[in-house]
Amino acid sequence: MDDGEPAGAERRVWAAMPVGTRTALTGLSSADLSSLLLGVARDRAATARPSEVIRRWRQDRFVRPARTDPRVLARVEARMWELLPADVAGVELSPLVPVGTCSAVAPVSQNRIVTTMRASEVLSDPTNALAIEATVRRRRQSEVHVAAAHRVLRAQDFGGDASAHFRLFALVSSARDTGSGAIQARLLVRHLTYWRTVLAELAPAVAPRLHVTTFDDRTVRERLADTVRPALEGDAVPLVDEPERSRGRGYYTGCALRITVLGGSLEIGDGGLTDWTARLSGDAKERCLVSCLATERLVDSISR
Repeated sequence: MDDGEPAGAERRVWAAMPVGTRTALTGLSSADLSSLLLGVARDRAATARPSEVIRRWRQDRFVRPARTDPRVLARVEARMWELLPADVAGVELSPLVPVGTCSAVAPVSQNRIVTTMRASEVLSDPTNALAIEATVRRRRQSEVHVAAAHRVLRAQDFGGDASAHFRLFALVSSARDTGSGAIQARLLVRHLTYWRTVLAELAPAVAPRLHVTTFDDRTVRERLADTVRPALEGDAVPLVDEPERSRGRGYYTGCALRITVLGGSLEIGDGGLTDWTARLSGDAKERCLVSCLATERLVDSISR
């Protein structure tokens, strides 16, 4: 679903409504609006027939099952959990998060997210949810590292027969800035070392690579040269500079990461420094690094 696609349908629906409907609905409290929408959903569900359910099951990209063998996927993710450092806390996320979880901290259109009728939205990115959890934990911990493996659902159409839902294994780290990019460097080393370990063990035959791009941040660029790169030298998974990358600028701050296989031709992961925990906590000194890997893409690549 393109960000602008719903606009025409939205105008058409409002035009068919009695004058004042939009103003009246906008003025309802969250509880009353939810009650109204739930009633509409109940009425629509009462008219559903088994044949219609079967048709939707076959045709609706939001509900079609994934094609990956869950037994293989479970084994890969189990090993990824085992490879995590002991101080990384595992989090079993809810399928729902508060409405605005993504758009409140990042330039993401709500049109790309499946919003529910109860002031919540279907989880579309575990890194955003983990950033909220990290912000809460930072009140009682000096440094937070959390991880989650979750099936996410996104509203945009990826084209072809691509699934609207897929599993991501995500890491989020948050700590207070100590100056000179030291925290950013330490978090980058931690995440990159973990992904390097995963790729070296699980995908050595498909030419895995880690890519890094800096966005107008001289301090981070210096720490990449004198701290991050030396810590990652001498490994079978190369760390490749990608200065031409522009995707993610404005979403990530200072530095972006990418994880690929098949010699860089297939992207299976992404990440970067963000200001999410700083915005969520109201503390500009908070530093946050997020990264994730699409485990089904990893499984598909190593099964070829």
